[in-house]
Amino acid sequence: MHLRWLQAKPVMFLAAVTTVIAMSGCQSYRPEPLDLDSYHESWKAFSPTNDNIIAFAESIFASQPSYREMVFDPSDGLSLSEGEIVSLVFNPDLRVLRMRSGIAQATAENAGRWNDPTFNLNVLKITESIPDPWFVSSALSFTIPISGRLRAEKARAEAALQTQLDRVAEMEWRVRRDLRDAWVSWSAKRLKLEQAQAIIEQLNLIVESTSLLSKAGEMPETEASLFLIEREARKAERNQLEAGVAEDFQRLKALVGLSPDAPIDPVPSVSSVPGPNEKEVPDNNNPTLSRLRSQYETVERALITEVRKQYPDLTIGPQAESEEGQSRIGFIGMIPIPILNANRQGIAEANAARETARVVFETEYQRIFGRIAQLRARLKGIHDQLRTIQDNLAPLVDRQVTNAHRLLRIGESNSLVLLQSLIRTYEVKIMLIDLQLENSLTNNEIRFLLGPTAAHSDPAS
Repeated sequence: MHLRWLQAKPVMFLAAVTTVIAMSGCQSYRPEPLDLDSYHESWKAFSPTNDNIIAFAESIFASQPSYREMVFDPSDGLSLSEGEIVSLVFNPDLRVLRMRSGIAQATAENAGRWNDPTFNLNVLKITESIPDPWFVSSALSFTIPISGRLRAEKARAEAALQTQLDRVAEMEWRVRRDLRDAWVSWSAKRLKLEQAQAIIEQLNLIVESTSLLSKAGEMPETEASLFLIEREARKAERNQLEAGVAEDFQRLKALVGLSPDAPIDPVPSVSSVPGPNEKEVPDNNNPTLSRLRSQYETVERALITEVRKQYPDLTIGPQAESEEGQSRIGFIGMIPIPILNANRQGIAEANAARETARVVFETEYQRIFGRIAQLRARLKGIHDQLRTIQDNLAPLVDRQVTNAHRLLRIGESNSLVLLQSLIRTYEVKIMLIDLQLENSLTNNEIRFLLGPTAAHSDPAS
């Protein structure tokens, strides 16, 4: 048998060449197990003063002429703009999405390659008693993509990569929006905490004096206890605000991507989000619309690929046979005839996907426009409230407290008037803080829907 096989030189030569080619193209596997302990230590080392952060900040400032004079220096307190730069590097959602972009990058780099050649070997033995009963045949076939399918697949993979990159840009803009919201919310709670502490200190003084008056019989105990009740209520409110400030502080760290124990000193700011121009409308600057536009391009390329698949590719290659001691060599060729299937299902599904992508883009544009109109209506109401309080209510309350203190000192006023005046003043201040917060949150949401512009595209803005 071995002698017969050696006689089939063309067959064995073809098999040997195929084996060598196959082995040379293989890759090896290398295990990389997870190491949570090591990562935890490296995560704790994340810091606003990290070299990557500083280099990233310098590149941003250098690319924007209006920011070239700025210096990234979190040592004097981390401002919101500096916090945005840190979040663009360390935010966990962004890090994951960027890594997923690597998958799309790998797909785009390797898409459109020819199919591997196919080696076919047949060994048959003739059951009748003849001098050479073995029949050996082999073939090496290559698929030549004459349909243009591979070019279409390459274009589709590149479009999918662009969609993924647009998704990253969308997430970057969303992270900045979320960080601004969290920052102004944390700042507003700090201001409320300061106001709560201020009224508690005022009530401490009044409780001390009213207790003495009550003991001296110059004030009813029931009236004096009202100040004590109010102080304890404000203390409970202060404790709640302290817990809220601590929770929001940790939320800031999570959004920035730092560990809970990371030493940062964020600078509070309630009105750090600039108001948008009323004439601005969502266009190509909106990252979501950009991503949906790229997504539409991807399904468009997918449809082209499915259309190309209905055209046949040519399969051709050398063939060798050995039969009854005689060797033969030649070629094989094969081409499918697209008359029954013609990839009708794939084309129909790709057509439907394209129309779906079109409707998704159009309805998202519609939703954004409607949402901006709602937010601008809300913004007008907020401005009207702020104007009323600042121009009318706040001066009246301040004057009331001043008069109550003056009359109480000369003994011509009821202490309850002072208590009500202090409460009303505190409530007005809290109302102003809430309105300033709502104003910033609304401006931030409008800015998010409009997308980054020349004035707001940079994290340092």
